[in-house]
Amino acid sequence: MPHLTATAARLNFQPRQMVSSLHQRNYRLFFFGQLVSVAGTWMQTVAQSFLVLGLTHSGTQLGLTTAVRFLPMFLFGPLGGVIADRMDKRRVMYITQTLSGLLAGVCAVLIATHVIELWMVYVLALALGGVNVFDNPARQSFISEMVTARDLPNAVTLNSVSMNMARVLGAAAGGVIAAALGLALCYACNALSFGAVLLSLVLMRRSELFPARRLARRKRQVREGLRYVRSTPELLIPLLMIAVVGTLAWEFQVTLPLMASKVFHGGAATYGLMASLMGVGAVVGGLISAARPRPRTRALCLAAIGWGLAILAASAAPSLPLELAAMLFVGYGSITFNSLAKTTLQLAAEPSMRGRVMALWALAWLGSTPIGGPIVGWIGQAVGPRWALVAGGLPTLVCGILALPALSRVDRRPAPPADTTLSPAPADSPAAADSDPAAQPSAASG
Repeated sequence: MPHLTATAARLNFQPRQMVSSLHQRNYRLFFFGQLVSVAGTWMQTVAQSFLVLGLTHSGTQLGLTTAVRFLPMFLFGPLGGVIADRMDKRRVMYITQTLSGLLAGVCAVLIATHVIELWMVYVLALALGGVNVFDNPARQSFISEMVTARDLPNAVTLNSVSMNMARVLGAAAGGVIAAALGLALCYACNALSFGAVLLSLVLMRRSELFPARRLARRKRQVREGLRYVRSTPELLIPLLMIAVVGTLAWEFQVTLPLMASKVFHGGAATYGLMASLMGVGAVVGGLISAARPRPRTRALCLAAIGWGLAILAASAAPSLPLELAAMLFVGYGSITFNSLAKTTLQLAAEPSMRGRVMALWALAWLGSTPIGGPIVGWIGQAVGPRWALVAGGLPTLVCGILALPALSRVDRRPAPPADTTLSPAPADSPAAADSDPAAQPSAASG
Protein backbone atom coordinates (compact mmCIF):
# COMPACT_ATOMS: atom_id res chain seq x y z
CA MET A 1 0.00 0.00 0.00
CA PRO A 2 2.76 2.55 0.81
CA HIS A 3 4.30 1.64 -2.53
CA LEU A 4 1.04 2.43 -4.38
CA THR A 5 0.68 5.71 -2.50
CA ALA A 6 4.20 6.75 -3.44
CA THR A 7 3.59 5.84 -7.08
CA ALA A 8 0.38 7.88 -7.18
CA ALA A 9 2.17 10.85 -5.66
CA ARG A 10 4.92 10.68 -8.29
CA LEU A 11 2.28 10.64 -11.03
CA ASN A 12 0.43 13.54 -9.38
CA PHE A 13 -2.67 11.33 -9.39
CA GLN A 14 -5.35 12.06 -6.79
CA PRO A 15 -8.50 9.92 -7.13
CA ARG A 16 -10.50 12.26 -4.86
CA GLN A 17 -9.77 15.08 -7.32
CA MET A 18 -11.49 13.22 -10.15
CA VAL A 19 -14.95 14.80 -9.66
CA SER A 20 -14.14 17.71 -7.36
CA SER A 21 -15.78 20.36 -9.56
CA LEU A 22 -19.10 18.46 -9.49
CA HIS A 23 -19.43 19.38 -5.81
CA GLN A 24 -20.36 22.89 -7.00
CA ARG A 25 -24.05 23.00 -7.89
CA ASN A 26 -23.90 25.34 -10.87
CA TYR A 27 -21.22 23.35 -12.61
CA ARG A 28 -23.03 20.09 -11.85
CA LEU A 29 -26.13 21.43 -13.63
CA PHE A 30 -24.02 22.58 -16.56
CA PHE A 31 -22.24 19.20 -16.78
CA PHE A 32 -25.42 17.14 -17.08
CA GLY A 33 -27.10 19.65 -19.39
CA GLN A 34 -24.11 19.44 -21.73
CA LEU A 35 -24.16 15.65 -21.52
CA VAL A 36 -27.72 15.49 -22.86
CA SER A 37 -27.21 18.21 -25.47
CA VAL A 38 -23.97 16.85 -26.92
CA ALA A 39 -25.46 13.35 -27.13
CA GLY A 40 -28.10 14.88 -29.38
CA THR A 41 -25.42 16.67 -31.39
CA TRP A 42 -23.62 13.37 -32.02
CA MET A 43 -26.85 11.77 -33.18
CA GLN A 44 -27.14 14.59 -35.70
CA THR A 45 -23.46 14.26 -36.67
CA VAL A 46 -23.93 10.59 -37.56
CA ALA A 47 -27.08 11.44 -39.50
CA GLN A 48 -25.49 14.34 -41.40
CA SER A 49 -22.52 12.27 -42.55
CA PHE A 50 -24.75 9.61 -44.08
CA LEU A 51 -27.23 12.18 -45.36
CA VAL A 52 -24.45 13.79 -47.41
CA LEU A 53 -23.00 10.43 -48.51
CA GLY A 54 -26.52 9.34 -49.52
CA LEU A 55 -27.08 12.49 -51.56
CA THR A 56 -23.64 12.65 -53.21
CA HIS A 57 -21.63 9.41 -52.62
CA SER A 58 -18.60 11.69 -52.34
CA GLY A 59 -15.96 11.95 -49.63
CA THR A 60 -14.99 15.38 -50.97
CA GLN A 61 -18.57 16.65 -50.54
CA LEU A 62 -18.61 15.23 -47.02
CA GLY A 63 -15.46 17.22 -46.25
CA LEU A 64 -16.91 20.37 -47.81
CA THR A 65 -20.14 20.09 -45.82
CA THR A 66 -18.16 19.83 -42.60
CA ALA A 67 -16.01 22.77 -43.72
CA VAL A 68 -19.05 24.99 -44.39
CA ARG A 69 -20.25 24.48 -40.82
CA PHE A 70 -16.99 25.87 -39.46
CA LEU A 71 -16.42 28.58 -42.08
CA PRO A 72 -18.01 31.33 -39.91
CA MET A 73 -15.69 30.33 -37.06
CA PHE A 74 -12.73 30.65 -39.41
CA LEU A 75 -13.81 34.11 -40.58
CA PHE A 76 -15.31 35.66 -37.45
CA GLY A 77 -14.10 33.56 -34.50
CA PRO A 78 -12.18 36.35 -32.69
CA LEU A 79 -15.26 38.58 -32.83
CA GLY A 80 -17.21 35.97 -30.88
CA GLY A 81 -14.53 36.11 -28.20
CA VAL A 82 -14.88 39.88 -27.84
CA ILE A 83 -18.65 39.49 -27.44
CA ALA A 84 -18.10 36.80 -24.78
CA ASP A 85 -15.79 39.15 -22.84
CA ARG A 86 -18.25 42.05 -23.13
CA MET A 87 -21.54 40.32 -22.32
CA ASP A 88 -23.10 38.06 -19.73
CA LYS A 89 -22.05 34.62 -20.99
CA ARG A 90 -25.16 32.93 -19.63
CA ARG A 91 -27.37 35.31 -21.58
CA VAL A 92 -25.38 34.65 -24.77
CA MET A 93 -25.93 30.92 -24.27
CA TYR A 94 -29.70 31.36 -23.81
CA ILE A 95 -29.81 32.82 -27.31
CA THR A 96 -27.33 30.52 -29.06
CA GLN A 97 -28.70 27.28 -27.62
CA THR A 98 -32.25 28.23 -28.61
CA LEU A 99 -31.18 29.06 -32.17
CA SER A 100 -29.23 25.80 -32.48
CA GLY A 101 -32.30 23.82 -31.44
CA LEU A 102 -34.47 25.62 -33.98
CA LEU A 103 -32.00 24.91 -36.81
CA ALA A 104 -31.93 21.20 -35.96
CA GLY A 105 -35.73 21.15 -35.91
CA VAL A 106 -35.95 22.76 -39.35
CA CYS A 107 -33.57 20.18 -40.79
CA ALA A 108 -35.59 17.34 -39.22
CA VAL A 109 -38.75 18.61 -40.93
CA LEU A 110 -36.99 18.94 -44.31
CA ILE A 111 -35.67 15.37 -44.12
CA ALA A 112 -38.97 13.91 -42.89
CA THR A 113 -40.88 15.55 -45.76
CA HIS A 114 -38.30 14.33 -48.31
CA VAL A 115 -37.55 17.78 -49.70
CA ILE A 116 -33.98 18.01 -48.39
CA GLU A 117 -31.33 18.84 -51.00
CA LEU A 118 -27.59 19.30 -50.73
CA TRP A 119 -27.75 23.10 -50.92
CA MET A 120 -30.15 23.12 -47.96
CA VAL A 121 -27.67 21.06 -45.94
CA TYR A 122 -25.02 23.66 -46.79
CA VAL A 123 -27.25 26.59 -45.76
CA LEU A 124 -28.26 25.01 -42.45
CA ALA A 125 -24.65 24.03 -41.70
CA LEU A 126 -23.56 27.61 -42.42
CA ALA A 127 -26.28 29.02 -40.13
CA LEU A 128 -25.29 26.67 -37.31
CA GLY A 129 -21.68 27.74 -37.78
CA GLY A 130 -22.73 31.37 -37.41
CA VAL A 131 -24.41 30.58 -34.10
CA ASN A 132 -21.33 28.70 -32.88
CA VAL A 133 -19.13 31.76 -33.46
CA PHE A 134 -20.76 33.24 -30.36
CA ASP A 135 -21.70 30.05 -28.50
CA ASN A 136 -18.27 28.40 -28.31
CA PRO A 137 -16.23 31.14 -26.60
CA ALA A 138 -19.10 31.99 -24.25
CA ARG A 139 -19.61 28.34 -23.27
CA GLN A 140 -15.90 27.55 -22.86
CA SER A 141 -15.04 30.68 -20.85
CA PHE A 142 -18.23 30.35 -18.75
CA ILE A 143 -16.70 27.27 -17.09
CA SER A 144 -14.31 29.51 -15.14
CA GLU A 145 -17.32 31.43 -13.76
CA MET A 146 -18.93 28.34 -12.23
CA VAL A 147 -16.00 26.93 -10.24
CA THR A 148 -13.15 28.11 -8.04
CA ALA A 149 -9.69 28.61 -9.55
CA ARG A 150 -8.52 25.44 -7.79
CA ASP A 151 -11.21 23.33 -9.48
CA LEU A 152 -10.87 24.92 -12.92
CA PRO A 153 -8.54 22.25 -14.41
CA ASN A 154 -10.88 19.53 -13.16
CA ALA A 155 -13.95 21.33 -14.54
CA VAL A 156 -12.37 21.81 -17.98
CA THR A 157 -11.40 18.14 -18.11
CA LEU A 158 -14.80 16.91 -16.88
CA ASN A 159 -16.43 19.08 -19.52
CA SER A 160 -14.44 17.14 -22.11
CA VAL A 161 -15.44 13.91 -20.36
CA SER A 162 -19.12 14.85 -20.67
CA MET A 163 -18.59 15.54 -24.38
CA ASN A 164 -17.15 12.06 -24.87
CA MET A 165 -19.67 10.29 -22.68
CA ALA A 166 -22.21 11.96 -24.93
CA ARG A 167 -20.32 10.67 -27.97
CA VAL A 168 -20.61 7.11 -26.65
CA LEU A 169 -24.35 7.49 -26.12
CA GLY A 170 -25.15 9.75 -29.05
CA ALA A 171 -23.07 8.07 -31.75
CA ALA A 172 -24.31 4.60 -30.82
CA ALA A 173 -27.93 5.73 -30.62
CA GLY A 174 -27.55 7.79 -33.78
CA GLY A 175 -26.16 4.85 -35.73
CA VAL A 176 -29.01 2.57 -34.63
CA ILE A 177 -31.74 5.18 -35.16
CA ALA A 178 -30.35 6.27 -38.54
CA ALA A 179 -30.20 2.68 -39.76
CA ALA A 180 -33.55 1.52 -38.31
CA LEU A 181 -35.83 4.56 -38.07
CA GLY A 182 -34.40 7.17 -40.40
CA LEU A 183 -32.19 10.26 -40.32
CA ALA A 184 -34.94 12.75 -39.48
CA LEU A 185 -35.41 11.35 -35.97
CA CYS A 186 -31.72 11.96 -35.19
CA TYR A 187 -32.15 15.65 -36.03
CA ALA A 188 -35.39 15.83 -34.02
CA CYS A 189 -33.74 14.32 -30.94
CA ASN A 190 -30.93 16.87 -31.23
CA ALA A 191 -33.42 19.73 -31.44
CA LEU A 192 -35.07 18.59 -28.19
CA SER A 193 -31.74 18.03 -26.43
CA PHE A 194 -30.92 21.75 -26.32
CA GLY A 195 -33.70 22.11 -23.78
CA ALA A 196 -31.44 20.39 -21.22
CA VAL A 197 -28.85 23.18 -21.47
CA LEU A 198 -31.50 25.89 -21.23
CA LEU A 199 -32.98 24.22 -18.14
CA SER A 200 -29.54 23.97 -16.49
CA LEU A 201 -28.96 27.70 -17.07
CA VAL A 202 -32.34 28.59 -15.58
CA LEU A 203 -31.69 26.53 -12.43
CA MET A 204 -28.27 28.04 -11.67
CA ARG A 205 -27.84 30.20 -8.56
CA ARG A 206 -26.43 33.61 -9.44
CA SER A 207 -24.99 34.06 -5.94
CA GLU A 208 -22.72 31.04 -6.53
CA LEU A 209 -21.23 32.28 -9.82
CA PHE A 210 -17.76 33.80 -10.15
CA PRO A 211 -18.37 36.46 -12.82
CA ALA A 212 -15.33 37.92 -14.56
CA ARG A 213 -15.17 41.68 -14.95
CA ARG A 214 -16.86 42.62 -18.19
CA LEU A 215 -14.85 44.22 -20.94
CA ALA A 216 -15.77 47.83 -21.71
CA ARG A 217 -16.58 48.47 -25.35
CA ARG A 218 -13.71 50.12 -27.24
CA LYS A 219 -11.91 49.85 -30.56
CA ARG A 220 -9.26 47.30 -31.54
CA GLN A 221 -10.16 44.73 -28.89
CA VAL A 222 -9.66 41.86 -31.33
CA ARG A 223 -6.15 43.13 -32.09
CA GLU A 224 -5.51 43.55 -28.38
CA GLY A 225 -6.30 39.87 -27.83
CA LEU A 226 -4.03 38.81 -30.70
CA ARG A 227 -1.15 40.91 -29.35
CA TYR A 228 -1.66 39.44 -25.88
CA VAL A 229 -1.46 35.87 -27.20
CA ARG A 230 1.56 36.65 -29.39
CA SER A 231 3.48 37.95 -26.37
CA THR A 232 2.58 34.98 -24.11
CA PRO A 233 4.47 31.77 -25.06
CA GLU A 234 2.29 29.53 -22.89
CA LEU A 235 -0.66 30.66 -25.03
CA LEU A 236 0.99 31.06 -28.43
CA ILE A 237 2.72 27.66 -28.65
CA PRO A 238 -0.34 25.61 -27.61
CA LEU A 239 -2.53 27.59 -30.02
CA LEU A 240 -0.13 26.89 -32.90
CA MET A 241 -0.18 23.20 -32.01
CA ILE A 242 -3.96 23.23 -31.79
CA ALA A 243 -4.20 24.91 -35.21
CA VAL A 244 -2.11 22.22 -36.92
CA VAL A 245 -3.79 19.32 -35.12
CA GLY A 246 -7.28 20.79 -35.53
CA THR A 247 -6.73 21.30 -39.26
CA LEU A 248 -5.53 17.79 -40.09
CA ALA A 249 -6.21 15.36 -37.23
CA TRP A 250 -9.57 16.49 -35.80
CA GLU A 251 -11.47 15.55 -38.95
CA PHE A 252 -13.04 12.31 -37.73
CA GLN A 253 -16.45 13.39 -39.03
CA VAL A 254 -14.84 12.93 -42.46
CA THR A 255 -12.36 10.09 -41.94
CA LEU A 256 -14.44 7.68 -39.86
CA PRO A 257 -17.47 7.53 -42.21
CA LEU A 258 -15.05 6.89 -45.09
CA MET A 259 -13.24 4.17 -43.13
CA ALA A 260 -16.56 2.59 -42.16
CA SER A 261 -18.03 2.60 -45.67
CA LYS A 262 -15.05 2.23 -48.03
CA VAL A 263 -12.52 0.19 -46.03
CA PHE A 264 -14.72 -1.98 -43.81
CA HIS A 265 -17.82 -1.92 -46.08
CA GLY A 266 -20.24 -0.94 -43.32
CA GLY A 267 -22.79 1.83 -42.86
CA ALA A 268 -24.13 4.20 -40.22
CA ALA A 269 -24.14 1.49 -37.54
CA THR A 270 -20.43 0.73 -38.15
CA TYR A 271 -19.56 4.41 -37.99
CA GLY A 272 -21.61 4.77 -34.81
CA LEU A 273 -19.73 1.85 -33.23
CA MET A 274 -16.35 3.34 -34.18
CA ALA A 275 -17.30 6.74 -32.77
CA SER A 276 -18.70 5.16 -29.61
CA LEU A 277 -15.54 3.20 -28.87
CA MET A 278 -13.53 6.33 -29.50
CA GLY A 279 -15.78 7.97 -26.93
CA VAL A 280 -15.22 5.15 -24.41
CA GLY A 281 -11.46 5.66 -24.68
CA ALA A 282 -11.97 9.39 -24.27
CA VAL A 283 -14.07 8.95 -21.11
CA VAL A 284 -11.38 6.76 -19.52
CA GLY A 285 -8.67 9.22 -20.52
CA GLY A 286 -10.69 12.14 -19.25
CA LEU A 287 -11.28 10.61 -15.82
CA ILE A 288 -7.57 9.89 -15.47
CA SER A 289 -6.73 13.45 -16.52
CA ALA A 290 -9.35 14.84 -14.12
CA ALA A 291 -7.55 13.20 -11.19
CA ARG A 292 -4.46 15.33 -11.82
CA PRO A 293 -4.91 18.74 -10.14
CA ARG A 294 -2.74 20.98 -12.34
CA PRO A 295 -0.86 19.50 -15.31
CA ARG A 296 2.48 20.78 -16.52
CA THR A 297 2.46 22.60 -19.84
CA ARG A 298 4.81 20.09 -21.50
CA ALA A 299 2.22 17.37 -20.86
CA LEU A 300 0.44 18.79 -23.92
CA CYS A 301 3.40 17.73 -26.08
CA LEU A 302 3.46 14.22 -24.64
CA ALA A 303 -0.29 13.94 -25.29
CA ALA A 304 0.22 15.03 -28.92
CA ILE A 305 2.95 12.42 -29.42
CA GLY A 306 0.81 9.64 -27.97
CA TRP A 307 -2.28 10.69 -29.89
CA GLY A 308 -0.37 10.89 -33.18
CA LEU A 309 0.89 7.33 -32.69
CA ALA A 310 -2.66 6.12 -31.93
CA ILE A 311 -4.05 7.72 -35.11
CA LEU A 312 -1.27 6.14 -37.18
CA ALA A 313 -2.11 2.77 -35.62
CA ALA A 314 -5.78 3.25 -36.58
CA SER A 315 -4.75 4.04 -40.16
CA ALA A 316 -2.91 0.72 -40.43
CA ALA A 317 -5.45 -1.57 -38.69
CA PRO A 318 -6.06 -4.51 -41.07
CA SER A 319 -9.48 -5.54 -39.73
CA LEU A 320 -12.54 -3.98 -38.11
CA PRO A 321 -11.91 -5.52 -34.64
CA LEU A 322 -8.37 -4.10 -34.61
CA GLU A 323 -9.68 -0.77 -35.87
CA LEU A 324 -12.19 -0.66 -33.02
CA ALA A 325 -9.41 -1.44 -30.54
CA ALA A 326 -7.33 1.39 -32.03
CA MET A 327 -10.31 3.74 -31.65
CA LEU A 328 -10.10 3.30 -27.87
CA PHE A 329 -6.58 4.73 -27.90
CA VAL A 330 -7.48 7.42 -30.42
CA GLY A 331 -10.25 8.53 -28.07
CA TYR A 332 -7.92 8.41 -25.06
CA GLY A 333 -5.41 10.60 -26.90
CA SER A 334 -8.01 13.03 -28.21
CA ILE A 335 -9.43 13.97 -24.82
CA THR A 336 -6.02 14.08 -23.17
CA PHE A 337 -4.72 16.51 -25.79
CA ASN A 338 -7.90 18.59 -25.97
CA SER A 339 -8.46 18.91 -22.22
CA LEU A 340 -4.80 19.75 -21.61
CA ALA A 341 -4.94 22.38 -24.35
CA LYS A 342 -8.04 24.05 -22.91
CA THR A 343 -6.77 23.83 -19.35
CA THR A 344 -3.43 25.35 -20.34
CA LEU A 345 -5.14 28.25 -22.11
CA GLN A 346 -7.70 28.96 -19.36
CA LEU A 347 -5.08 28.92 -16.60
CA ALA A 348 -2.55 31.03 -18.51
CA ALA A 349 -5.04 33.67 -19.71
CA GLU A 350 -6.04 36.69 -17.66
CA PRO A 351 -9.77 36.59 -16.73
CA SER A 352 -10.55 39.64 -18.87
CA MET A 353 -8.95 37.89 -21.86
CA ARG A 354 -10.45 34.42 -21.47
CA GLY A 355 -13.28 34.97 -23.93
CA ARG A 356 -10.88 36.11 -26.64
CA VAL A 357 -8.34 33.40 -25.87
CA MET A 358 -11.02 30.67 -26.03
CA ALA A 359 -12.31 32.20 -29.26
CA LEU A 360 -8.82 31.69 -30.68
CA TRP A 361 -8.95 28.12 -29.38
CA ALA A 362 -12.24 27.63 -31.25
CA LEU A 363 -10.72 29.25 -34.34
CA ALA A 364 -7.69 26.96 -34.21
CA TRP A 365 -9.55 23.77 -33.24
CA LEU A 366 -12.85 24.14 -35.10
CA GLY A 367 -12.40 27.10 -37.45
CA SER A 368 -9.53 25.32 -39.20
CA THR A 369 -12.00 22.74 -40.54
CA PRO A 370 -12.82 24.78 -43.70
CA ILE A 371 -9.19 24.19 -44.65
CA GLY A 372 -8.65 20.72 -43.24
CA GLY A 373 -12.06 19.17 -44.01
CA PRO A 374 -11.82 19.43 -47.83
CA ILE A 375 -8.13 18.45 -47.79
CA VAL A 376 -8.71 15.36 -45.68
CA GLY A 377 -11.90 14.54 -47.62
CA TRP A 378 -10.02 14.78 -50.92
CA ILE A 379 -7.19 12.58 -49.62
CA GLY A 380 -9.74 10.02 -48.45
CA GLN A 381 -11.51 10.07 -51.81
CA ALA A 382 -8.49 10.19 -54.12
CA VAL A 383 -5.79 8.26 -52.24
CA GLY A 384 -7.76 6.31 -49.65
CA PRO A 385 -9.28 6.70 -46.18
CA ARG A 386 -6.21 5.20 -44.50
CA TRP A 387 -4.04 7.97 -45.90
CA ALA A 388 -6.55 10.55 -44.64
CA LEU A 389 -5.81 9.29 -41.11
CA VAL A 390 -2.05 9.36 -41.78
CA ALA A 391 -2.42 13.01 -42.85
CA GLY A 392 -3.66 13.75 -39.34
CA GLY A 393 -1.57 11.41 -37.22
CA LEU A 394 1.86 12.30 -38.60
CA PRO A 395 1.61 16.12 -38.13
CA THR A 396 0.23 15.57 -34.60
CA LEU A 397 3.26 13.45 -33.72
CA VAL A 398 5.69 15.98 -35.23
CA CYS A 399 4.01 18.92 -33.43
CA GLY A 400 4.46 17.24 -30.06
CA ILE A 401 8.14 16.54 -30.70
CA LEU A 402 8.94 20.05 -31.97
CA ALA A 403 7.09 21.92 -29.20
CA LEU A 404 8.44 19.85 -26.30
CA PRO A 405 11.67 21.86 -25.70
CA ALA A 406 9.86 25.24 -25.72
CA LEU A 407 7.06 24.19 -23.37
CA SER A 408 9.55 22.49 -21.05
CA ARG A 409 11.26 25.89 -20.71
CA VAL A 410 7.88 27.45 -19.85
CA ASP A 411 7.43 24.87 -17.06
CA ARG A 412 10.78 25.83 -15.53
CA ARG A 413 9.75 29.49 -15.15
CA PRO A 414 8.51 30.67 -11.71
CA ALA A 415 4.77 30.12 -11.21
CA PRO A 416 2.57 33.27 -11.53
CA PRO A 417 0.63 34.54 -8.51
CA ALA A 418 -2.65 32.73 -7.82
CA ASP A 419 -5.69 34.16 -9.60
CA THR A 420 -7.64 35.98 -6.92
CA THR A 421 -10.24 37.42 -9.26
CA LEU A 422 -12.37 34.28 -9.12
CA SER A 423 -14.45 34.83 -6.01
CA PRO A 424 -18.20 34.60 -5.63
CA ALA A 425 -20.00 37.85 -6.27
CA PRO A 426 -22.39 38.85 -3.47
CA ALA A 427 -25.99 38.45 -4.50
CA ASP A 428 -26.58 42.19 -4.36
CA SER A 429 -23.36 43.24 -6.12
CA PRO A 430 -23.43 44.76 -9.62
CA ALA A 431 -21.45 41.83 -10.99
CA ALA A 432 -23.94 39.33 -9.63
CA ALA A 433 -26.85 41.32 -10.94
CA ASP A 434 -25.20 41.48 -14.34
CA SER A 435 -24.75 37.73 -14.35
CA ASP A 436 -28.42 37.01 -13.89
CA PRO A 437 -30.79 37.40 -16.85
CA ALA A 438 -33.64 38.00 -14.44
CA ALA A 439 -31.90 41.10 -13.09
CA GLN A 440 -32.08 42.95 -16.40
CA PRO A 441 -34.38 43.07 -19.43
CA SER A 442 -33.76 40.09 -21.70
CA ALA A 443 -31.92 40.52 -24.98
CA ALA A 444 -35.00 39.32 -26.81
CA SER A 445 -37.08 42.09 -25.35
CA GLY A 446 -34.72 44.67 -26.73
